[in-house]
Amino acid sequence: MNIAAAGQGLYPLRRCKIVHLVRHAQGVHNVAEEKNPNACFSNDLFDAQLTPLGWNQVENLRKHVKACGLSRRIELVIVSPLLRTMQTAVGVFGGEAYVDGSKEPPLMMENVGDSNRPAISSLNCPPILAVELCREKMGHLPCDKRRTKSEYRSMFPAIDFSLIESDEDIWWTPYREKSEEVAARGLKFLEWLWTRQEKEIAVVSHGGFLYNTLSAFGNDCHPKVKNEICTPFANCELRSVITVDRGMIGSYESSTNYPSGPDLPSDVADHKHSANGLSINGC
Repeated sequence: MNIAAAGQGLYPLRRCKIVHLVRHAQGVHNVAEEKNPNACFSNDLFDAQLTPLGWNQVENLRKHVKACGLSRRIELVIVSPLLRTMQTAVGVFGGEAYVDGSKEPPLMMENVGDSNRPAISSLNCPPILAVELCREKMGHLPCDKRRTKSEYRSMFPAIDFSLIESDEDIWWTPYREKSEEVAARGLKFLEWLWTRQEKEIAVVSHGGFLYNTLSAFGNDCHPKVKNEICTPFANCELRSVITVDRGMIGSYESSTNYPSGPDLPSDVADHKHSANGLSINGC
């Protein structure tokens, strides 16, 4: 029997990660572009924030991840350092409303991005880490340019910005990144993901980044599986995938494998048990 033809694959569990991919909720730039495709060039959309509908989408996804138990399993949330993605990440995976006087800093301050939203607590939620590699297609459009790291830290005190190397946005250029460049950056991001010890991770990113990255996969699958992987994301859509470390990028010991040691021949085993005062009854 040709196992490969059966469409099955088998990989050690310790070489797999579960990754929950999320596109940000509806932003003001999404609405503007639907009305006028040229609106995306407006500086008024710089680092676009979520719309009221976007916040409703966040609330619905938050209810879903709690109802299905996902919020208890995720060990780390990785987020693109732009306003709309961080608002989505803290709204979906953050704690409850922040209480004044708490010893822990809030994930998000009150009314960030003119959202009219209360502050969000960092208690009882996974750590959130900002990573530049998973940003939207770079350049040309003001909505995809970020603020300074200092500004973000004042807005999102409990998000970890330690991997953001520059205060200013040195990634954004006047020239739009090509789709193949986004895909290459996405593959580099997935390789970096394997340097993390966490096994179940959420990534809150952008439609263009996710689509171009995932389009590099699925060519060895059934066409319906390829389509499931590579379909464009809707706003605030969550899609769970497993990434496999085929190239030995990570090096982790299994937490479930049990090496019982070499088997002994029956006569040797019987002798050892008899010497220890044990009897072995054959059948």
